[in-house]
Amino acid sequence: MKIVHNTETQDDPLSLEELANINAYWRAANYLSVGQIYLLDNPLLKKPLKLKHIKPRLLGHWGTTPGLNFIYVHFNRVIKRQKLNVMNITGPGHGGPGIVANAFLEGTYSEVYPNISQDEVGIKNLFKQFSFPGGIPSHCSPDTPGSIHEGGELGYSVSHAYGAVFDNPDLIACCVVGDGEAETGPLATAWHSNKFLNPIKDGAVLPVLHLNGYKIASPTILARISHDELEKLFVGYGYKPYFIEGSDPEMMHQRMAAVLDSAIAEIKAIQHEARIKGVTERPIWPMIILRTPKGWTGPKEVDGHKAEGSWRSHQVPLSEMATKPEHVALLETWMKSYKPEELFDENGTLINELTALAPTGIARMSANLHANGGLLLKSLQLPDFRKYAVEVPAPGQVLAEATRVMGCLLRDVMTLNYEAQNFRVMGPDETNSNRLGALFEVTNRAWMASKLPEDDHLAADGRVMEILSEHTCQGWLEGYLLTGRHGFFSCYEAFIHIVDSMFNQHAKWLKVSREIPWRQPIASLNYLLTSHVWRQDHNGFSHQDPGFIDHVLNKKATMIRVYLPPDANTLLAITDQCLRSKDLINVIVAGKQSQPQWLDMSSAIKHCTAGIGIWSWASNDHNDEPDVVMACAGDTPTIETLAAVDLLRQHVPDIKIRVINVVNLMTLLPSEEHSQGLSDKDYDSLFTTNKPIIFAYHGYPWLIHRLSYRRTNHKNLHVHGYKEEGTTTTPFDMVVLNELDRFHLMANVVDRVPRLTQSGAYIKQYIRDKLIEHRLYITAHGKDMPEITDWKWPSRPYNNSDNE
Repeated sequence: MKIVHNTETQDDPLSLEELANINAYWRAANYLSVGQIYLLDNPLLKKPLKLKHIKPRLLGHWGTTPGLNFIYVHFNRVIKRQKLNVMNITGPGHGGPGIVANAFLEGTYSEVYPNISQDEVGIKNLFKQFSFPGGIPSHCSPDTPGSIHEGGELGYSVSHAYGAVFDNPDLIACCVVGDGEAETGPLATAWHSNKFLNPIKDGAVLPVLHLNGYKIASPTILARISHDELEKLFVGYGYKPYFIEGSDPEMMHQRMAAVLDSAIAEIKAIQHEARIKGVTERPIWPMIILRTPKGWTGPKEVDGHKAEGSWRSHQVPLSEMATKPEHVALLETWMKSYKPEELFDENGTLINELTALAPTGIARMSANLHANGGLLLKSLQLPDFRKYAVEVPAPGQVLAEATRVMGCLLRDVMTLNYEAQNFRVMGPDETNSNRLGALFEVTNRAWMASKLPEDDHLAADGRVMEILSEHTCQGWLEGYLLTGRHGFFSCYEAFIHIVDSMFNQHAKWLKVSREIPWRQPIASLNYLLTSHVWRQDHNGFSHQDPGFIDHVLNKKATMIRVYLPPDANTLLAITDQCLRSKDLINVIVAGKQSQPQWLDMSSAIKHCTAGIGIWSWASNDHNDEPDVVMACAGDTPTIETLAAVDLLRQHVPDIKIRVINVVNLMTLLPSEEHSQGLSDKDYDSLFTTNKPIIFAYHGYPWLIHRLSYRRTNHKNLHVHGYKEEGTTTTPFDMVVLNELDRFHLMANVVDRVPRLTQSGAYIKQYIRDKLIEHRLYITAHGKDMPEITDWKWPSRPYNNSDNE
């Protein structure tokens, strides 16, 4: 055995009584874990074990569980002895049996689920529900008290842990990282979170890398490199690793107790030094590398093959119970090896000597308040967003950068909540690029690594979090939100796809949490997607992908919002809505370039409150049926739609056009599917039941069809959007390549409005010529034609008095 950097520990910190009790508690947790995987009845084995007592479908993972139980009981010891505030984050995917078992032993489980009582009946119910229809999953789902980390998908435990302790100076996150999980890309980057942890204002993460040698069937990388190489790896990451290795329970308990005492002492010393003297340099934080056999304490051998210490114990070491009665006998022997009769009394209640080992109240990891963050959530102090309004004397007459205006709002949100320390902005090195630089007027980028004189806005107490890892940004923010705080995540639109799966997991977490009465609502996860598909002047095709919206809308509609504000004032109104919301995932897509502004603030508020509406100032069908409905969603589609309307009314003065702008995509859903969806009657009133609809949309066009396919007039819906055509080109050429431009929209109107079928030939020729002119101009000059770049919506476009 090697304990690295551990000169201060005692050889035997546990008395014989403490050792015996801790080992017994560990046995109880292991017993309950095995029981959850296998048993349907006979929970305390008071009768000989029969096939009828065993679940017909064996689902669960044993291999990592005894190690998790071992870590848990030792953290209980230091929590109780030193009165610590510790939450548990379990990275190994299906470690649910152990964490549920410990929540039961601590009494928390019975408090939130009274049917899982602290007796034999309760244990039977505990066992039956696990991975059983109508029960709970095999991982640490929202149903698990004390959990903020699902663990079903690997790679996010460390970023969640750091997100949880930011601005929580008294909190320690016990973060268990499985050696399979440690192979993932998100986890590998998340180790660098220690370069952002401020020992004055933040808490601490104590990572425990749990090496048991195998994934499902293959060895793990970190378990197969040398001790020296493994140590150097984590020293290189900036940690001080303590190694604990072995399989003998008594020796391992003493070693774990000694190392944990030292690690906690180091954390306290780092924090004390920083809080007394200030931050002078980045600390080297401790971590633990625990090496134990996979399936520790389980069957040594099954069917002539090694089980404990082998990949064969990863899931269920014993299976095929109906056809292998010897496995039933082996299971009984295995479970009885934990001596349940010594751990539980006749009623099935944990004996007093062991109950006394667990912390009480909110000191229990399973009852830690931060793990039910809604209990701690305080509403943000928000400025009046209207004071940031862009003055819009008439539609389209002024220009502004929408996200720069938004940045001023976020700056003041940061200022108003600075004392509360409950608001942060995350992003992959794009805060300035995305025009949110006003934040740096009141805060800096969080940074604990070395600094150079030419560096910009770096400080230990910075509240803007930048790392070029979308996974880590999202993990930090999720951990921050789940522990009761607020935040925003800004990202280039094309690369938010990197966190598609993390978004999935958070959406699933929210969906289940909403159905659990004791889980309190948390602040919403807010995305700002900018540098979007239509303005990639420098980057080209690789940066052109608006498909995250499609991905988001696959989730439960009740917790999803997608906003496409067309200008700065609508963006301000939407941002305010998002910052006030709870238990949602809000996606805002807004460009950062200088663009026309359409609505004054009063109009913007009304429009965003409804989420959709007719722009009467751009329409001329007020007292007539429209010939065509021109709809748009997104800032660039709005510009092109209005430009097309302008051209149409120049070429066909008597055409009746209704212009509809959609700022909230959820309004397109039927009202029975979403609370913000339009009723069929209201939808038909807007879009008509029989007129052509030319819809210019920010993303992939089929999404609008998907949202509207059940509507009356769907057969007349024609959507223009991104068609996977792109390159490094001019802004207008991008819309031309994808036929979202004013000329293609205009041509579609000519094709769809019956009375223009014949007379429209001259218009079609005009359109053809303009597109040729455009191509010749950009290839000669490298920029768009002046008539495109200088176009403005007419200040008094047409006399509509006859229609009003």
